[in-house]
Amino acid sequence: MHVISRRRLREFYLEHANVIEALDDWFLTVSKSSWHNLIELQNIYPRAEAVSNFTVFNVKGNKYRLIASINYEKQIVYVKYVLTHAEYDKDKWKNDRYY
Repeated sequence: MHVISRRRLREFYLEHANVIEALDDWFLTVSKSSWHNLIELQNIYPRAEAVSNFTVFNVKGNKYRLIASINYEKQIVYVKYVLTHAEYDKDKWKNDRYY
């Protein structure tokens, strides 16, 4: 999978240094993967779930949420949001036009 964009991950961990390793691990794992559907993805990330047009990953013991749009056909993962659990619960990310 081609991950777009790692910059969002870096921006997030500049404010939340305790998640650097978890986000780097996520990036490396996803970059080396080749999923064709959510079921295949869940073999690696069993708690990942589809929420509307996005896939939500729990990061670092569910303290953070990474929200991505995945095009399985083109093998592209678009990192849309990286949020604390509290930010995720406010549902502002659901205002995204692709939601």
